[in-house]
Amino acid sequence: MLAVHFDQPGGPENLYLKEVAMPEPGPGEVLLKVVATALNRADVLQRQGQYDPPPGASNILGLEASGHVVKVGPGCHGPWKQGHSVMALLAGGGQAEYVTVPEGQLMPVPKGLTLIQAAAIPEAWLTAFQLIHLTGQVKAGETVLIHAGSSGVGTAAVQLARQAGAIPLVTAGSLEKIEAAQKLGAVAGFNYKEEDFSAATLEFTKGAGANVILDCVGGSYWGKNAACLATDGRWVLYGLLGGAEVHGPLLSKLLAKRGSLLTSLLRSRDKKYKAELVAAFTQQILPHFAQDEPGALRPVVDRVYPLKQVAEAYVYMEQNKNLGKIVLEVAPGP
Repeated sequence: MLAVHFDQPGGPENLYLKEVAMPEPGPGEVLLKVVATALNRADVLQRQGQYDPPPGASNILGLEASGHVVKVGPGCHGPWKQGHSVMALLAGGGQAEYVTVPEGQLMPVPKGLTLIQAAAIPEAWLTAFQLIHLTGQVKAGETVLIHAGSSGVGTAAVQLARQAGAIPLVTAGSLEKIEAAQKLGAVAGFNYKEEDFSAATLEFTKGAGANVILDCVGGSYWGKNAACLATDGRWVLYGLLGGAEVHGPLLSKLLAKRGSLLTSLLRSRDKKYKAELVAAFTQQILPHFAQDEPGALRPVVDRVYPLKQVAEAYVYMEQNKNLGKIVLEVAPGP
């Protein structure tokens, strides 16, 4: 089969398609013929040599995919049969023509969505679901400040926060991205390039601050996050795009507000946790994608590239131009 490959860490120009052995499903696994997959920041870090796959995971890029079941491995007890259309959460391997998936990490494609749209759901939406409901424990009426509000995780988190009865605020780098987030349910948005999002958050909340902050930036945002976190607020850190170092009195500022600094990752979780997360998401959230009415959840797809243009897709992503997910079409599908 063909898979995205790079011989040495570096930029997107190092990516190319290489013929590799097709994986064989082991016990409890399903072989999926990939129709589409999507790009994630973790893929960029892995390609740069900064993020190794978890032990036992494929070293091929790709943390989510959609496609058709080709083969069911021994010991599978789930509902999946050959030919089923599914989407999958992966620890790696999605940017290839075939991938093996633990059966507990498969989900049905919501009614009315294409496989291209479905490829934009698993990693981003399960991450957002974990941040909003499990780690952040967001409650109705709370204010949630979502950094990178126009990203794949951000656009999902806005919709899930709104669904939970919370008040989503976003940061983004352009008016276009802020307006897009508002169409998804964000009540307000702040352009971090032009204004102090911390001061804007405090002004919006009449000085109370954000009850929950979803932060994929880290180091460079710590001061402003601490300033606009509400008393007893939860600051959920799930990325370090702005660096890992903090220079200043973070702990005293958190202590003064009785704030909680929580951290969350998904890729490194074990199969049992992922299966339980997928099951909860499938039961609680997935039905809301299929509703043909205002308020229905929807994945946001910015652009679709053929697999052979994978390098161009990553260049586009690393320019931070995308609004929502960037999808790679691996094989034509219905």
